[in-house]
This record gives sequence, C-alpha cells and structure tokens, in this order.
Amino acid sequence: MNKGMIKLSLIAGTVLLSGTVANAGGELKVTEPMVDIEEPKKVDEWKSKHKFFGFSQIGLQFGDGAKKGDNADVGFDFDRIRLGWKYFSGPLAAKVFLDFAKKGSDNGSVGVPDLIKDAFIAYKFDDAMVLKAGVIKTPVGMGFTIPGWNLDVIKRGFDKKLAFERAAGIMISGRDIGFGNNGKVNGLEMGHERPWKGFGYDLMISSATGRSGAVNSKDEDGNVYKANQSNGYMGRLMFDWGQILHTEIGYGEIAGNTDGSGEDYKVLNMGIDSHFEGANVKAEYYDVQNIRGTAGWDMNTLALTGTYYLTDTIEFAIKDIRGTETRNGVDSDAANTYIGFNYYINPKNNKMDRKARRGRNRHRIQVNYVLADVDTDFKGVGALFKDDTILLQYQFKF
Repeated sequence: MNKGMIKLSLIAGTVLLSGTVANAGGELKVTEPMVDIEEPKKVDEWKSKHKFFGFSQIGLQFGDGAKKGDNADVGFDFDRIRLGWKYFSGPLAAKVFLDFAKKGSDNGSVGVPDLIKDAFIAYKFDDAMVLKAGVIKTPVGMGFTIPGWNLDVIKRGFDKKLAFERAAGIMISGRDIGFGNNGKVNGLEMGHERPWKGFGYDLMISSATGRSGAVNSKDEDGNVYKANQSNGYMGRLMFDWGQILHTEIGYGEIAGNTDGSGEDYKVLNMGIDSHFEGANVKAEYYDVQNIRGTAGWDMNTLALTGTYYLTDTIEFAIKDIRGTETRNGVDSDAANTYIGFNYYINPKNNKMDRKARRGRNRHRIQVNYVLADVDTDFKGVGALFKDDTILLQYQFKF
C-alpha cells in the first residue's frame, strides 16, 4: 500500500472513530493534524498605473490686435496641442508632456526641444517631501503654475513671461502639511488645483531658464542670441485652508550670462485664490528687476480675476491686469481687461470648486473681449494686447 492510501485510510478511520465516540457520549481530542497541509504563500504583487491624457485649444482673434505683425482682421491661434503620459508605481512617479504647437528645437537652451513641456521623474518619501528631477515647471508664479486647461480667461496675460517658465533642474516639494491628511498628494503637483489644509513648499535649482521671455536677451526681431545663463534658484511657500483660501509667495533669481555680461534677473510673486459657492476671486502681484539682464529694466504688475457661476453651463469671467514698466528711468503703463463668458459643453458635474473644475473643463467654449490701454513706450514681454481684441476659443480635454 502506498503512502497516499495510508493517509487516506487514517483520515477515514479518524472520521469513523469520531462518530463512534460521539454516539457513546464521549469526546475525541486530536492535538495534531493527521495530515500536513501547506498554506499558500502570500505574494506581494508589483503594480503600476499608466495614464494617457491630452487637450487642445483652437482659437480665433478679431480686430486690429488680432495677431502681432499680421494685417489680417481675423487670426487663427493654437495655444496648446498637447499629449502626455503619467506613470505611478508605489512611491515612484513620472510625467512626459508634449506640445505640438511648439517647435522641435531647443530655443530656450534648457536641454530638450521646445515641444517637450515636461519630462521628469519623482520619488515621494511622504506628503511633506517629494523629490523631482528633469524638465519641470518652475515654482514662481501662481497664475503660471495653474494648468493651461484651467484658466479663467483665454490668455494668462502679459505677466506670464515674467515667470521663469520651465527649466531642467531638481525640485523638492511638500503639500498638505500641518493639519492632518486633507487631500491626495501624488507627487506630480505643480499648481494648486487640489484643495487641502496646511502648508506647502517648493525649492528648486535649475539650469538655464531661457524659455522665459524676461530672461533671455533678444535682438530687434525677437531672436534669442544669449541663452547661457548661470544656475537659477527659486522657492515658493504656500498656505491653504480648503476651498476658501489659497495663498502663496515665491521668489527666484538667475545670475547673468556665464560670460559675465548681464545683471541678475530677480522675481518676487504673491498670490491669493479663493472659491466660495459659485464664485472665485484671485489676486496676483509681480515685482521683477533687470529684465533680460538689463540694469534698470523693471516691472510690477497686479492681476485681479473674478468668475461667477450663472447657470450649470455658463460662467461669467473678468480679469484686469495692469503693469508699470521702468526703462532708462522712464515709467510707462499698460492695462488689459478681459470680459467674457465660459460655456461648458456636457459638463461632468454642476460644481465650480477647484477640484471639480478638473472635470468640467473637458469641453469648453470661451469668449473674451479685451479692452486695451497701453502707453506707446510700454514694451512688455508676454501676451500684451495694444488694441481692443475679441478672442474665441474651443477647448477639448481627455
């Protein structure tokens, strides 16, 4: 008789004996199993998550201010045509973001072609410390760090180029610090579209920030001829209290060109963002010095933005941005006021808080009328309209 038959006989005998003892009013105790049974081993599964996303913005501009340098009364505009990938695996994360409305050359000397907007990896130690490395959105500028698909009006404004734009570098970040775990931190955050309670911060050291229109020197035709800046140093401190309050202050500077020419470009930025019921208000201030390395070329700007949720699909929006520019000891002023409506096509929800907007903005039509009041000597470096303009844009996001 083989071993299997012996084990089977023992089991059968035990069952029969149990029944016999039970019928006799007795009790059978078995202290050890008659047959060794191996339990399945636990296996830690290796998991990863991949997300493919993108959006496009197709627009029209009407009027004398339609397109700089064009004589057409109607200008066609493609602000963004983007595709991206996000990757998560445990504490690891990564992001690649491409913009096919940009050139395939490295005009900003950041190390990759302009069509590559983001290309970085991240390691999340915890919510208070995330390490990023690669081509990253720099942390100075509240309006700049808001995603392009989440803007209240069609253009960011003529202060956008005062930020450092994107650059290759290393960043240490933290979010949702000090008041418990109030929100999800995935390690890829660059803006403040997720609400939480507590402090946040970003510290970054970068290489050349030549994508910034306020950093590079340019000739009269707008062509870059100096992009050999030294390292940039920048940081941002934030405090949030849910939907009702987001505040931040950021500062950064980048030394003049490595050949010794040019002054250090310095940026101070402060911003407040508040959502309550169907309304949202924002205020943002810039104070910058030595634009494009030119001593005494300074600027300060103040942007005020407000939106109000009229119906489930229509939102009123207004943004007023004003700035004073100083060049050669002479001050000049500029103002662009955007007045318009946002129409949400088949919105995912009927909420307009910071978190819900991520879903609502997938299909949106925006109409803006821009009132321009600009001194002749005001040069500016961003999306400045010198004449009244009508803007129309359709956005698709997935």
